[in-house]
Amino acid sequence: MHHLISLPLIIIGLHVSIIHSDSDINGKNRWWLKVYYATNWGSWGFKDICPTGKYAAGFSLKVEKLSHGFWDDNTALNGIRLHCIDPSKGLSKSYENYDSVQSNVGSWGQWTGIKWCPSGFLTAFQLRVEPSQGIEDDSAANNIRFRCSDGSVLEGDGTAWGHWGSWSDTCGGKWICGIMTQVEDPQGIGDDTALNDVWMICCE
Repeated sequence: MHHLISLPLIIIGLHVSIIHSDSDINGKNRWWLKVYYATNWGSWGFKDICPTGKYAAGFSLKVEKLSHGFWDDNTALNGIRLHCIDPSKGLSKSYENYDSVQSNVGSWGQWTGIKWCPSGFLTAFQLRVEPSQGIEDDSAANNIRFRCSDGSVLEGDGTAWGHWGSWSDTCGGKWICGIMTQVEDPQGIGDDTALNDVWMICCE
């Protein structure tokens, strides 16, 4: 079983920040968008970024369905995939030509259908996380919401354990264009949690 989350982590769970990170090969600025109401098992994967000139207008999730047996090991949210479009091609509720990006994903579950912004692009996010359960089954991140630049909110088809944390900051004048996830590898006979945390990237 995992160690209990320390009190300082719980205290800062309501805080969010947006941190300037780096520039791409064309000199365009990028910013990391983070939330701190998350668990911390596993390692951070690679960052994956939309092709130049494209931004995330939709997303889909890899989710393991809940099981309720005494010995069942639930992992809930296993992966997040962003779907990127070119804003010059027009906006609608569905797209035929898009690129998908994702960071590391867990080993369990199936991918859900894509949820698109009614118009505009993803600009902020919120995680639903189950904190450490001690000797009981941990599931870590369970679901995610995104806010679109038109003000609408999209909620993923994840699971319902845990609680929603605070929203991240918003990509001011910019949109989400990339992702990096923290995923715990399979634990064998131990307690699996899969996806624990995610950082989004805003592009200029």
